[in-house]
Amino acid sequence: MTLTGTPKGTRIDAHHHFWELARRPQSWLEPPQMAPIRRDFTLSDYASTAAEADIGRSVLVQVLADAQETREFLALAARSQTVAAVVGWADLTRPGLPGELAALAASPGGDLLRGVRHLVQGEGDPRWLARDDVRGGLREVAAAGLTYDLLVVPHQLPAAIETVRALPELTFVLDHLAKPPIASGKLEPWAGLIRELAAEPNVTAKLSGLITEADRDDWDAARLRPYVEVALETFGPSRLMFGSDWPVCLLAGSLPVWAETALALLTDAGLSAAERDEVFGGTATRVYRLG
Repeated sequence: MTLTGTPKGTRIDAHHHFWELARRPQSWLEPPQMAPIRRDFTLSDYASTAAEADIGRSVLVQVLADAQETREFLALAARSQTVAAVVGWADLTRPGLPGELAALAASPGGDLLRGVRHLVQGEGDPRWLARDDVRGGLREVAAAGLTYDLLVVPHQLPAAIETVRALPELTFVLDHLAKPPIASGKLEPWAGLIRELAAEPNVTAKLSGLITEADRDDWDAARLRPYVEVALETFGPSRLMFGSDWPVCLLAGSLPVWAETALALLTDAGLSAAERDEVFGGTATRVYRLG
């Protein structure tokens, strides 16, 4: 499958994961509905399916709130011809955060650390991002020259919008378009909040994680289209990047199927080949400094 007219293997997947359960247990995989992905997923597994989708480089994203996982990901990326950057984890509320970020950067593969992420979607406080200690940590992330991946759900978007406005020096990357309620077919209030967030110039977004927010057993491009249209209207192709969310995407479809669906949606929306290439590579290259 060739995604656009550019050479094979030049696409970038801006969001995927790995895990080995014996090395690092994943309690979030325990519910019955997660059984299809309750197994190991490694670099070799990813490389084969990514090649089917013409993906040549990728961004590996943290799974657990565990700095040791980040160190392992960095070391793996240093040995990989595919993984070009890592978005890791660090405790934003820890007073010693600058030293922790410096230690990660100095570890094997540390030059590939491009961003930090926290699982904000799991925080009970919808205004967690507005806490003083969290924002202090985010300032340290900016000072370290890193980006911050926003993993939030719709009811957390108001605090995300305030935080983005309060920290213009930090580049934010919205993961999974804040997980819109695709299965319900509702657009609001999600769409209005996305418009507010996208109005801030220091935010980009990932076209990722959408098929698992739809009805996982009965989705198609038509059901995704209204949400992709909002993303294109608000962020535009130069601030959007494709992400597979592999292997989580396997709960609803394969990486190549999602890539082909995303391409079809962008093409149907009237994007030129150059604009599609922004989503499938240009934006991620700039934001994560892939070179």
